[in-house]
Amino acid sequence: QVQLVESGGGSVQAGGSLRLSCAASVYIYSIGCMGWFRQAAGKEREGVAAIYTGDSSTYYADSVKGRFTISQDNAKNTVYLQMNVLKPEDTAMYYCAASRFAACGRSWSRASFYNDWGQGTQVTVPS
Repeated sequence: QVQLVESGGGSVQAGGSLRLSCAASVYIYSIGCMGWFRQAAGKEREGVAAIYTGDSSTYYADSVKGRFTISQDNAKNTVYLQMNVLKPEDTAMYYCAASRFAACGRSWSRASFYNDWGQGTQVTVPS
């Protein structure tokens, strides 16, 4: 099991930016696929972005392409989600997830693909 701890959430005005962090308890490059999901009130959990930690290849939901960037820092065992040009519809609880020893592929946006989850961090963008 991989322990994941998210941080960096908060409230920010529309058009602003936040950077979320996901610190892992093992070497990031050994994990496989790591993803960011979000769940707004009354909605299903939605895949936002993913990164394959072996080669840093990335995947994004259409709704965040061009605004969000997922990246990794192997020295810090941390995956980041840089969120720019935030919109009220980005308001949600954001979760970090890991699928151990798996390439992301087409499965990256499926919650069932991931083995381990963080506790979540709230992002609020007032309208």
